[in-house]
Amino acid sequence: MLYPNPQNQHPKISENAWISETAIIVGDVTIGDNVFVAHNAIIRADEPGSSVTIGDNCNVQDNVIIHALSNSEVKIENDTSLAHGCIVHGPCTLGQGCFVGFGTVVFDCNIGDDVLVLHNATVRAVDIPSGKVVFDGQVITKQDDVEKLDEITPDLAKFKNSVINANIKLVDGYKDLAQEA
Repeated sequence: MLYPNPQNQHPKISENAWISETAIIVGDVTIGDNVFVAHNAIIRADEPGSSVTIGDNCNVQDNVIIHALSNSEVKIENDTSLAHGCIVHGPCTLGQGCFVGFGTVVFDCNIGDDVLVLHNATVRAVDIPSGKVVFDGQVITKQDDVEKLDEITPDLAKFKNSVINANIKLVDGYKDLAQEA
Protein backbone atom coordinates (compact mmCIF):
# COMPACT_ATOMS: atom_id res chain seq x y z
CA MET A 1 0.00 0.00 0.00
CA LEU A 2 1.42 3.34 -1.05
CA TYR A 3 0.27 6.52 0.67
CA PRO A 4 1.11 10.21 0.48
CA ASN A 5 2.25 11.89 3.67
CA PRO A 6 0.45 14.94 5.15
CA GLN A 7 2.70 17.15 2.97
CA ASN A 8 1.28 15.29 -0.08
CA GLN A 9 4.63 13.68 -0.97
CA HIS A 10 4.29 10.31 -2.66
CA PRO A 11 6.64 7.30 -2.70
CA LYS A 12 8.87 6.96 -5.78
CA ILE A 13 9.53 3.31 -6.54
CA SER A 14 11.57 1.81 -9.37
CA GLU A 15 9.65 -0.35 -11.82
CA ASN A 16 12.37 -2.95 -11.19
CA ALA A 17 11.61 -3.26 -7.46
CA TRP A 18 9.23 -5.78 -5.93
CA ILE A 19 6.95 -4.57 -3.14
CA SER A 20 4.67 -6.95 -1.22
CA GLU A 21 1.02 -6.01 -1.30
CA THR A 22 1.04 -6.01 2.54
CA ALA A 23 3.96 -3.56 2.83
CA ILE A 24 3.10 0.03 3.75
CA ILE A 25 5.13 2.85 2.22
CA VAL A 26 4.29 6.44 3.15
CA GLY A 27 5.54 9.81 1.94
CA ASP A 28 8.93 10.97 0.70
CA VAL A 29 10.37 7.50 0.10
CA THR A 30 12.58 6.62 -2.87
CA ILE A 31 13.24 2.95 -3.66
CA GLY A 32 15.84 1.89 -6.25
CA ASP A 33 16.22 -0.98 -8.71
CA ASN A 34 16.05 -4.66 -7.71
CA VAL A 35 14.83 -3.84 -4.20
CA PHE A 36 12.79 -6.49 -2.36
CA VAL A 37 10.30 -5.18 0.20
CA ALA A 38 8.72 -8.13 2.00
CA HIS A 39 5.42 -8.68 3.72
CA ASN A 40 4.35 -6.31 6.50
CA ALA A 41 7.35 -4.01 6.12
CA ILE A 42 6.60 -0.39 7.00
CA ILE A 43 8.59 2.47 5.46
CA ARG A 44 7.50 5.94 6.61
CA ALA A 45 8.69 9.43 5.76
CA ASP A 46 5.58 11.20 6.97
CA GLU A 47 6.92 13.78 9.44
CA PRO A 48 7.73 17.25 8.00
CA GLY A 49 11.12 17.35 6.28
CA SER A 50 11.71 13.61 6.60
CA SER A 51 12.85 11.30 3.80
CA VAL A 52 13.87 7.69 3.22
CA THR A 53 16.11 6.59 0.34
CA ILE A 54 16.79 2.91 -0.36
CA GLY A 55 19.47 2.18 -2.96
CA ASP A 56 19.64 -0.56 -5.57
CA ASN A 57 19.80 -4.29 -4.77
CA CYS A 58 18.64 -3.85 -1.17
CA ASN A 59 16.20 -6.02 0.73
CA VAL A 60 13.74 -5.00 3.41
CA GLN A 61 12.51 -8.24 4.92
CA ASP A 62 9.31 -9.13 6.77
CA ASN A 63 8.17 -6.77 9.55
CA VAL A 64 11.03 -4.30 9.12
CA ILE A 65 10.24 -0.75 10.23
CA ILE A 66 12.03 2.22 8.65
CA HIS A 67 11.02 5.67 9.90
CA ALA A 68 12.55 9.14 9.73
CA LEU A 69 11.92 11.83 12.33
CA SER A 70 11.04 15.40 11.31
CA ASN A 71 13.85 17.05 9.36
CA SER A 72 15.86 13.84 9.19
CA GLU A 73 16.82 11.29 6.58
CA VAL A 74 17.26 7.55 6.47
CA LYS A 75 19.68 6.69 3.69
CA ILE A 76 20.35 3.07 2.85
CA GLU A 77 23.08 2.54 0.27
CA ASN A 78 23.14 -0.18 -2.42
CA ASP A 79 23.42 -3.90 -1.63
CA THR A 80 22.23 -3.62 1.98
CA SER A 81 20.07 -6.19 3.80
CA LEU A 82 17.59 -5.39 6.54
CA ALA A 83 16.60 -8.69 8.18
CA HIS A 84 13.27 -9.66 9.70
CA GLY A 85 11.87 -7.33 12.31
CA CYS A 86 14.70 -4.84 12.53
CA ILE A 87 14.10 -1.12 13.10
CA VAL A 88 16.05 1.55 11.23
CA HIS A 89 15.15 4.98 12.61
CA GLY A 90 16.33 8.30 11.26
CA PRO A 91 18.42 10.15 11.30
CA CYS A 92 20.47 7.21 10.07
CA THR A 93 22.81 6.29 7.22
CA LEU A 94 23.71 2.72 6.30
CA GLY A 95 26.62 2.34 3.90
CA GLN A 96 26.89 0.04 0.91
CA GLY A 97 26.82 -3.71 1.50
CA CYS A 98 25.64 -3.65 5.12
CA PHE A 99 23.61 -6.25 6.98
CA VAL A 100 21.26 -5.42 9.86
CA GLY A 101 20.10 -8.56 11.70
CA PHE A 102 16.83 -9.86 13.12
CA GLY A 103 15.32 -7.63 15.79
CA THR A 104 18.16 -5.11 15.68
CA VAL A 105 17.58 -1.40 16.33
CA VAL A 106 19.72 1.29 14.68
CA PHE A 107 18.97 4.95 15.41
CA ASP A 108 20.72 8.28 15.03
CA CYS A 109 23.90 6.76 13.62
CA ASN A 110 26.16 6.58 10.59
CA ILE A 111 27.26 3.12 9.59
CA GLY A 112 30.03 2.70 7.01
CA ASP A 113 30.24 0.24 4.11
CA ASP A 114 30.35 -3.53 4.65
CA VAL A 115 29.28 -3.41 8.30
CA LEU A 116 27.38 -6.28 9.90
CA VAL A 117 25.08 -5.46 12.79
CA LEU A 118 24.00 -8.92 13.83
CA HIS A 119 20.80 -10.09 15.52
CA ASN A 120 19.13 -8.27 18.43
CA ALA A 121 21.83 -5.62 18.65
CA THR A 122 21.29 -1.93 19.41
CA VAL A 123 23.30 0.82 17.75
CA ARG A 124 22.52 4.44 18.69
CA ALA A 125 24.22 7.82 18.42
CA VAL A 126 27.56 6.56 17.03
CA ASP A 127 29.56 6.46 13.81
CA ILE A 128 30.79 2.99 12.81
CA PRO A 129 33.57 2.84 10.21
CA SER A 130 33.51 0.43 7.29
CA GLY A 131 34.28 -3.25 7.70
CA LYS A 132 33.22 -3.70 11.34
CA VAL A 133 30.99 -6.25 13.10
CA VAL A 134 28.49 -5.65 15.89
CA PHE A 135 27.81 -9.08 17.36
CA ASP A 136 24.49 -10.61 18.46
CA GLY A 137 22.91 -8.68 21.31
CA GLN A 138 25.68 -6.13 21.55
CA VAL A 139 24.72 -2.59 22.63
CA ILE A 140 26.78 0.18 21.02
CA THR A 141 25.73 3.61 22.33
CA LYS A 142 29.07 5.31 23.00
CA GLN A 143 31.74 6.13 20.44
CA ASP A 144 34.31 4.45 22.74
CA ASP A 145 32.42 1.15 22.22
CA VAL A 146 33.00 1.43 18.47
CA GLU A 147 36.79 1.34 18.91
CA LYS A 148 36.48 -2.21 20.33
CA LEU A 149 34.53 -3.67 17.39
CA ASP A 150 36.07 -6.50 15.38
CA GLU A 151 36.74 -6.44 11.64
CA ILE A 152 34.46 -8.43 9.33
CA THR A 153 35.68 -11.97 8.70
CA PRO A 154 35.59 -13.76 5.33
CA ASP A 155 32.84 -16.08 6.63
CA LEU A 156 30.64 -13.16 7.66
CA ALA A 157 31.29 -11.37 4.35
CA LYS A 158 30.22 -14.54 2.52
CA PHE A 159 27.06 -14.77 4.65
CA LYS A 160 26.20 -11.11 3.98
CA ASN A 161 26.65 -11.54 0.22
CA SER A 162 24.54 -14.71 0.18
CA VAL A 163 21.62 -12.83 1.78
CA ILE A 164 21.84 -10.07 -0.82
CA ASN A 165 21.96 -12.58 -3.70
CA ALA A 166 19.06 -14.65 -2.34
CA ASN A 167 16.85 -11.59 -2.10
CA ILE A 168 17.71 -10.36 -5.61
CA LYS A 169 16.56 -13.78 -6.84
CA LEU A 170 13.31 -13.26 -4.93
CA VAL A 171 12.74 -9.96 -6.76
CA ASP A 172 13.16 -11.75 -10.09
CA GLY A 173 10.98 -14.69 -9.02
CA TYR A 174 8.10 -12.56 -7.75
CA LYS A 175 8.22 -10.33 -10.83
CA ASP A 176 8.10 -13.44 -13.06
CA LEU A 177 5.04 -14.70 -11.17
CA ALA A 178 3.31 -11.35 -11.63
CA GLN A 179 3.92 -11.44 -15.38
CA GLU A 180 2.46 -14.95 -15.61
CA ALA A 181 -0.73 -13.94 -13.80
